[in-house]
Amino acid sequence: MAAATGSIVQLSVSPGGVPKHAIAEARVTPLGLEGDAHRYKYHGGFERAVCLFSMEALRSLVAEGHTVTPGALGENVTTEGLEWAAVTPGAHLRLGAEVVLEVTRYTTPCAKIAPLFKAGDVSRVSQKQYPGWSRVYARVLVEGRVRAGDPIRVVSLATASP
Repeated sequence: MAAATGSIVQLSVSPGGVPKHAIAEARVTPLGLEGDAHRYKYHGGFERAVCLFSMEALRSLVAEGHTVTPGALGENVTTEGLEWAAVTPGAHLRLGAEVVLEVTRYTTPCAKIAPLFKAGDVSRVSQKQYPGWSRVYARVLVEGRVRAGDPIRVVSLATASP
């Protein structure tokens, strides 16, 4: 059952592109996980410093026949046990004892991940076409160290705009 508190299943980085590979721990800075590289025109920067996705969604996608694994879709943090419906733009997340992120937006599926999807249908992780199935980007509000296995929790929900 999903909740406001979960855990970090995997931290992932790459020298650029996908898949990202598992690491045991990382320092999180305003530009994301140290050791992770991006094409800043499309990914990264302060507003897209960290990409997150849920293990529950990955398992469901695998059950549908897609060949996705943690880090393969470009996420830096794979979570388990969070109420993913609460991980929306404006929500604040605490990772481990130190790091605080603010979700800034849903990601746009990239053609680079198409080989992982049946018939190359990357729209399967599009917020517009499948609400609740998108990865999210976040900015770093408080930097620090995180480890695989650390708790992750929603510390404040997004507030609706008037």
